[in-house]
Amino acid sequence: MLVVIFNQYNQVLVLQRDDDANFWQSVTGSMEQDEVPVSTALREVKEETGIDIKAARHSLMDCRQTNQYTIREDWRHRYAPGITLNFEYVFCVQVASDSKITLTEHLSYLWLDKSAAIAKVWSNTNKQAIEAFVPSS
Repeated sequence: MLVVIFNQYNQVLVLQRDDDANFWQSVTGSMEQDEVPVSTALREVKEETGIDIKAARHSLMDCRQTNQYTIREDWRHRYAPGITLNFEYVFCVQVASDSKITLTEHLSYLWLDKSAAIAKVWSNTNKQAIEAFVPSS
């Protein structure tokens, strides 16, 4: 699951992973058993940023896109033996620029304009989602 968060100025929230300081990304996460993608998106945004989409009355948009990608080799130990591909459902949400960000799984965050965010994030699917779903200023 991938959730691209942007504000009213079309700045994108990017997060620096705590296990790889060179890896910047949008909110990501895995579905728990019996969880549907939209529930995963809501939960992961709240867990990783502190933003409660429902309580703040933001509109989570299902981008109706599912990506398939190769799992980084150094992360494959997190998956069942032989699993090399993963799927991610893509969502996006616009929040206020003054939304309080509380990090729990990342070292740092930045609000970047669209082109800078695309250049900063590590994964191609993240770059493509920002390009496709964040409005241009």
